[in-house]
Amino acid sequence: MFTMNSIGVIRSPYSDTAQVPKGPGATHTAEGTLEIHAEMQDGLTDIEGFSHLYVLWVFDRASGFDLLPTPPTDTRPHGVFATRAPRRPNPIGLTVVALVRRDGLNLHVRGVDMLDGTPILDIKPYLSSVPIEHLRRGWLAEAEGR
Repeated sequence: MFTMNSIGVIRSPYSDTAQVPKGPGATHTAEGTLEIHAEMQDGLTDIEGFSHLYVLWVFDRASGFDLLPTPPTDTRPHGVFATRAPRRPNPIGLTVVALVRRDGLNLHVRGVDMLDGTPILDIKPYLSSVPIEHLRRGWLAEAEGR
């Protein structure tokens, strides 16, 4: 076993999962703030130079897990590891957000899809070397085409 500690919390306009955009064509444009704990301040050094960030967080209000959930974007079940379902064996979320600005311990971001007060596990700069023509969207592309 291992233990993880929160490095901060997310301030989001969403208080309920029903408010978060889902389904085909859903876009995540909501703004929020990553409030980082004071003891983590040095870890934010030079973060302003990045346009986007990976945010790893906890599905702290989900319990249990389903190995074959049916996502809102399709009518058939898919393996949990082929979805972004919140009920996972390890309730870890991953979101890419745009960094709007830093204000001390607060990172103002765009693109949140988490609930207000969600614990943050880690932040990393978003860097991708995968050309768009090499990306595949799996079953999601099929579902969006229907």
